[in-house]
Amino acid sequence: MSAELRSNFLRTQIQDDLDAGRVSAVVTRFPPEPNGFLHIGHAKSITVNFGLAQQFGGQCHLRFDDTNPEKESQEFIDSIQEDVRWLGYEWHGEVRYASAYFEQLYHWALHLIDQGVAYVCDLSPEEARAHRGTLTEPGQDSPYRARSVSENRDLFVRMRAGEFSDGERVLRAKIDMASPNINLRDPILYRIRHADHHQTGNEWRIYPTYDFAHGQEDAIEGITHSICTLEFEDHRPLYDWLIANLPVPHQPRQIEFARLNTSYTVTSKRKLKQLVDEAIVEGWDDPRMPTISGLRRRGYPAAAIRHFCEEVGTSRSDGIVDVAMLESAVRDELNRHAPRAMCVMRPLRLILTNLTEPLELQVPNHPADPSFGHRELILTRELLIDAEDFREDANKHFKRLVIGKRVRLRGGLVIEAESCDKDGDGRIQCVYAQCVTSVPGEDPEDGVKPKGVIHWVSADHAVPATIRQYDRLFAVPDPGKSEDLGAVLNENSLTTNASAMIEPGLANAAPEAVFQFEREGYFVADRYEHQSQRPVFNMTIGLRDTWSDPNG
Repeated sequence: MSAELRSNFLRTQIQDDLDAGRVSAVVTRFPPEPNGFLHIGHAKSITVNFGLAQQFGGQCHLRFDDTNPEKESQEFIDSIQEDVRWLGYEWHGEVRYASAYFEQLYHWALHLIDQGVAYVCDLSPEEARAHRGTLTEPGQDSPYRARSVSENRDLFVRMRAGEFSDGERVLRAKIDMASPNINLRDPILYRIRHADHHQTGNEWRIYPTYDFAHGQEDAIEGITHSICTLEFEDHRPLYDWLIANLPVPHQPRQIEFARLNTSYTVTSKRKLKQLVDEAIVEGWDDPRMPTISGLRRRGYPAAAIRHFCEEVGTSRSDGIVDVAMLESAVRDELNRHAPRAMCVMRPLRLILTNLTEPLELQVPNHPADPSFGHRELILTRELLIDAEDFREDANKHFKRLVIGKRVRLRGGLVIEAESCDKDGDGRIQCVYAQCVTSVPGEDPEDGVKPKGVIHWVSADHAVPATIRQYDRLFAVPDPGKSEDLGAVLNENSLTTNASAMIEPGLANAAPEAVFQFEREGYFVADRYEHQSQRPVFNMTIGLRDTWSDPNG
């Protein structure tokens, strides 16, 4: 178990509850609304809720708070379940739904009416906003607040029966229109929605609000600790009021922690949906998106995401975490676990003038871990190297191939460039070099060592591939402040290279397999599009942080 989970304030409060006998076993829940894909902020909530349950030997439920059918879909439900499992967690029992409790919630709403603490209100949304007041001024009572219990009950039953149109009436709690906490100014408990539900079909024509349903769902399920983010802190008095005024079988405790916000990222569902709807990205799982499915498709390991969430810690103070911290966790994880391979992004022909026969090489798959084994590569007379790895002449700082200078081919021989061919515009078309050594790994007998190491592929055996090189989607640290997302986009967030050539074995890579392409970065075989006949790799991350590196 991580040090973060052992020491955070949530753990301390839960331990106090156990020690004091207020709870005998810990039950948490992860309660997403199925109205979008999960993002990196949800990953933090997942690691907290599932992690606490694991640490205390308890249970964590997966429950969909599906109270708004107009914005929800089975697609989102399926993606959320897949994301939770991919991150490495399993919920206790069956998947749960708020909609499974609709009948009980309805009867509890009738209970509030019968107790005189809920009423049916006919104010329009505009009128209700005018009556609500401001942060500095109290609200005004609705003219329908004094309705009798019998009238309220009759109207609410008729609301359920579908007798009224959307927005015509709502059920409100009768609390305090002068409360300094606006959430207690007679909040809405039920609204009319003539919309079919993905779980209940057309059975219901009224739906509970999130605030009304959430605490009662926790009570039904025996949740001991309702862990949520700080934006719900002002909702906690309402959460507690409803629990106190209803005959619930259990009394859960709500505790808030700071949500995870990362730089160069937006996590607003509205803005993420805007990116998708306006085709700024290619779907919820576009590798530039901060969604869990997007990070997965980009090749971010689940272990790195979990480690990042643990490293940032759990606190009561909101702030923005540098996304470079997440990227560093990804690099560390992949440096240990990604096998090496070679891909030439900008192919340039290289002829080894004195290589008479192909040479079989055994190249290690990981320079620091022999357990990764070796792969066989064929060094042929004609190779492809990266065009940026050759210069006719260069200063001493250029550690690659120069005419009259030597380099080592990765896993192969030492070569020395002799000459090059150019086209009519002076562009280099082919380089000629001689092999200075004949045995892989050996140094030249004359003692003149190579200046560097370059990667290569055999022109006879290499396979063409499409390489998508990704960068951060936004060019500014806090894009969420801008209402015009188009104005803060990074224009270079995606570059597609259809000219790359890869080792032949990479064509058969399993979807989602991640490799370090020597001297280029980490790349993942696309989980949907990669095929042996048409390899597609997505750039996961570069070998170093070029955003903070002044030489990047």
